Amino acid sequence: MTTVRNHITLIGNIGSSTQITRFENGKSIARFNLATDNTYRSNSGKFKKDVEWHRVFAWGNMAEFIEKYSEKGKKVAIHGRLVNRSYLSQSGVKKSITEVEVRQIIGL
Repeated sequence: MTTVRNHITLIGNIGSSTQITRFENGKSIARFNLATDNTYRSNSGKFKKDVEWHRVFAWGNMAEFIEKYSEKGKKVAIHGRLVNRSYLSQSGVKKSITEVEVRQIIGL
């Protein structure tokens, strides 16, 4: 029997200021965007670089650590898992997004 695991590792730059939300139960969540580079060879043979953006979040102690030590532009490696969720927009339209839940973060 094969076990399927949900793991992701990204290396990139923090692309936004960290947003912290604190809840009545004492828990907190940190959210930020992470920019990663994707380099490829175009049809003309020249190398091109695209930036891909990832929505990232962390709970509890990891959120507090990120609040203290993260800053926009800082290069980091994150390890975590992909989380798919859906929600209703303000206009009532159902939307789906994929985010990365951080389990570890290392400043580079």
